[in-house]
Amino acid sequence: MSKEVVLSGIRPTGFLHLGNYFGAMRNFVRMQEEFECYFFVADWHSLTTHPDTKELRSSVLRVIAENIACGLDPEKVALYVQSDVREIAELYLYLNMLAYTGELERTTTFKDKVRLNPGNVNAGLLTYPVLMAADILVHRAVKVPVGKDQEQHIEMARNFAERFNHRYGDVFPAPHAFNYSTKLVKIMSLDGVGKMSKSENQMATLYLADDDDSIRKKIMKAKTDSGPTEHNSEKPDYIENLFTLMKLVSTDDVVQQFEAAFNGCSIRYGDMKKQLAEDMVKFMSPIREKAAAIQNDKEYLAKIMASGAEKARASASKTLAEVRKAVGMQYL
Repeated sequence: MSKEVVLSGIRPTGFLHLGNYFGAMRNFVRMQEEFECYFFVADWHSLTTHPDTKELRSSVLRVIAENIACGLDPEKVALYVQSDVREIAELYLYLNMLAYTGELERTTTFKDKVRLNPGNVNAGLLTYPVLMAADILVHRAVKVPVGKDQEQHIEMARNFAERFNHRYGDVFPAPHAFNYSTKLVKIMSLDGVGKMSKSENQMATLYLADDDDSIRKKIMKAKTDSGPTEHNSEKPDYIENLFTLMKLVSTDDVVQQFEAAFNGCSIRYGDMKKQLAEDMVKFMSPIREKAAAIQNDKEYLAKIMASGAEKARASASKTLAEVRKAVGMQYL
């Protein structure tokens, strides 16, 4: 019995961080045991907002290395670079004929990007959801692990698939947003403002590439207050975030010790942050060191990307053969 297909991509813009690990990568490691998985670095997508490509190659290699360091097994998944699979671009073209300007202009992410960078409103930015749909549909993926901010794009991909099927015949299954039923871990920025970010609030984000001293300094600067004045008080979001981080990397007895101190109004946040910093260093340093070793092994990385591209193109070429047949673009 064939496994259901799961697909996810990440742009090589900025540095991967702790929120990426606990919000996505940890689940990907689990998914690779249960599904047929395609994970890719979205370098074409990055051009919509980052046209300067001087750092693109090093960023792509870093993302590949960090994915492997976090537990993805290139033997079990197709781990590839988007631009190595040219079939995606062809499917993107066909799907653009089924996408309407009005619906693309109403996309929440498009409006946000226009507001943030009005000087770079390019056609690629407008049709970003169409390229994302091509990424998904080229493998006929049915499960797409995404956060809330991407669910509108999955709905659009489903719409494009349905339009294609209605016009040309059944080729694509309907993709759906997917995550395990357990509640996703949300990692807030250490300054208490929003989530950790690949490119913003750098001093309040724990990056997978951070050295030990940087990890310690960032955690020691994390936002706290003077502490609770009543027993069993509700924790402010920024304090709850410190406890969330501690639950992820510290032992149960350590967590219980500081929970009891908070509930008893005797907590010393300096002590808590020192403990958290050391536990975080212990957790993150092996990932950083493994990723660095992989990045330095250019031959291994080239082999992984070539193998991933081969797997992805084998899947994509089968889909495109059916697409061309359905559209009627087979003349020989």
